[in-house]
Amino acid sequence: MSQNSPNADNDLQEVKQLGMWASITSLGYIFWLVGGMELVERIAYYGVKASAGLYAKAPESAGGLGISLSDYGIIISLWAIMQTFVPVFTGGMSDRVGYKETIFGSTIIKIFGYLVMAFFPSFWGFLVGALLLAIGTGIFKPGIQGTLVLSTQRNNTSMAWGIFYQVVNIGGFLGPLVAVHMRQLSWDNVFFACAAIISLNFLFLLTYTEPGKAERLARNKQIQSGEVKQEALWRDAWHELKKPIVIYYMLVFAGFWFLFNALFDVLPIHISEWVDTSVIVTTLFGSEGTSNGILQFWLGLNNDGTKVMPEGMLNLNAGLIMTSCFIVAALTAKYRITTAMLIGCLLSILAFVFIGAFHTAWFIVLAIAMFSLGEMMISPKKNEFMGNIAPKGKKAMYLGFVMLPQGIGWGLEGYFGPKLYEIYASKELFSRDLLLERGMNAVDVSAIPQGEAFTTLVSFTGESAEQLTQFLYHSNNIGMAWYIIAAIGTISAVGIYLYGKWLLTLQKAQRAA
Repeated sequence: MSQNSPNADNDLQEVKQLGMWASITSLGYIFWLVGGMELVERIAYYGVKASAGLYAKAPESAGGLGISLSDYGIIISLWAIMQTFVPVFTGGMSDRVGYKETIFGSTIIKIFGYLVMAFFPSFWGFLVGALLLAIGTGIFKPGIQGTLVLSTQRNNTSMAWGIFYQVVNIGGFLGPLVAVHMRQLSWDNVFFACAAIISLNFLFLLTYTEPGKAERLARNKQIQSGEVKQEALWRDAWHELKKPIVIYYMLVFAGFWFLFNALFDVLPIHISEWVDTSVIVTTLFGSEGTSNGILQFWLGLNNDGTKVMPEGMLNLNAGLIMTSCFIVAALTAKYRITTAMLIGCLLSILAFVFIGAFHTAWFIVLAIAMFSLGEMMISPKKNEFMGNIAPKGKKAMYLGFVMLPQGIGWGLEGYFGPKLYEIYASKELFSRDLLLERGMNAVDVSAIPQGEAFTTLVSFTGESAEQLTQFLYHSNNIGMAWYIIAAIGTISAVGIYLYGKWLLTLQKAQRAA
């Protein structure tokens, strides 16, 4: 390929991977250390993220924010944009300043974010806390992932990213369990616990040695002495962003990230409002449930042991990934990266169709499992792909670029996902409408505090919560929100297919050059 090509410095060749056990044994202690730091950060992060929608819609009388889903969508959208666009520039900063320094600084920022959420339980308090978490995460990710790239070789990257993603999901599994039990005490306990958990990363940093530090310092010294010229960080990032391989990547994967984040932002609300999870407990333990505290914790049950909490249901996703991601990584190592990502996207789309079509607990379990398999095929691969094609000295920068399609997709989903749900599936709004139909005057209905319409409906009508839930579900086209999201994912799947064909052409041209 000509050096004048817009992709001239990007290595598009896919290297044959080592076998599973050979890959695992080839990974050094730095790899496992950054995995530990990522694990701690994810426990804290998902402790808040998995329960954010539940916290937002919970009435103030129950310790929640008591805000509408539209207001919640504003918070999530701004959170998404900040978290995913910050790494575009902090990735390059990590390459130049140092990974250890940026990891340290990001941890301090994230601690402040959790504490702001705890001390200021309001729309603005949660928004500011979320933005601090977003900035901290945006600084944290490139340093961690840049370290991972430098501590691996091209022939073990598939397994390395698979294991790393598995470690991430151990954190993603434990975080919501912490939230389930902390929030049953009080919501502020969730935020205090997360601040304490992420502080553990200071201990990891004491033993952290940055790979490639000598080269970075030598390069910086050459730059300071004028031997080597260095572009301004923003200009350097913009130069790389303009490459077609990066632009097309951002466009085709934005739809998948819309789909992906809807599962975490909206599905817990959907489960809490429409899915009777006591069926799962009854199937496993009988009609009385379980009083075993260990089982209650690990399965994400309520304190009575009679139903699975929404975070516990969604935790099946992280549970499957943390136990089987390395197997999927080994299997998909045999296929082209874009082929694996396409299949993963299609599985995820089908999962959303299931969520829209069925509201019984076991079908939701099946949908989450299907989505998880799709996620395991696509999400680790995105990092492997960008780490492989990144020019030398710009690994963290390119791994920061991975966040761009997430920023586009999650930013749009953060705003439109909750709004779609509010239009087509909000139990709160349906309950207010039914109260009007059943004879409550409009003034009294409008005076009901946000988040308390359904409990008011139960009290006003004298019917059971179960009867009213079934009536509202079958009286409205609740599945439409999920079908629309699935349609957006389908557009992305077509884009991934075309992108893969284009990359194959580029690879053939590079081999011929």
